[in-house]
Amino acid sequence: MTTEPTPAAAAPAPARRAPAGAAVLREDVTEAIRAAVLGELATVGFARMSIEGIARRAGVGKTAVYRRWKSKLHLVLDLVGAFAVDGLPVPATGSLYGDVRALLEVMSHVLRHPVASAVIPDLLVEAARNPEIADAVRGALLEGQRRMAEGIISEAVSRGELAEGVDAAKALDLAIGPLYWRQVVVRDAVSAGYLDDLARSVVAGLTARPS
Repeated sequence: MTTEPTPAAAAPAPARRAPAGAAVLREDVTEAIRAAVLGELATVGFARMSIEGIARRAGVGKTAVYRRWKSKLHLVLDLVGAFAVDGLPVPATGSLYGDVRALLEVMSHVLRHPVASAVIPDLLVEAARNPEIADAVRGALLEGQRRMAEGIISEAVSRGELAEGVDAAKALDLAIGPLYWRQVVVRDAVSAGYLDDLARSVVAGLTARPS
């Protein structure tokens, strides 16, 4: 059995048992590499990021990176996948406004994560050239949120707050679009009052009758 060296400046941790001849993938090394990827993406972007730079920032050898991921693309896809909100429950407050407000609260928290604020904008540029990145970003940004939006719309319809046929994807655009613009693009602070007002605006838009 072989063990990896501890990353620079990291505290020693007890080695885990592994089958004879197998390399022990230390969790502290893995987390140091993930943190280094965030740092490299925020500093140089995906196109200029390299395994060498990641390893240097993490204080490990390149071999430690390649033991876990085949390439920088696979590393970034893993990082973006961990950012997905697919496991979050659909809000169930008993009202359309309450559910929309809860969704906005969750997404405001998610968008404060370094992956969203420093990495996703850069990856969106790369997604135009790389289908794998496009699929990963779409999954992280849209799939879980779309499921939540569909649940909110379905419950509002069952309560009689919305008519049948409301497009969940458009409802999601109406809710998350302004929030993403404010937090990630403009980088303005988002207060509880702003989320309250935005939730009211979203509900008004969804319940408005066509002229």
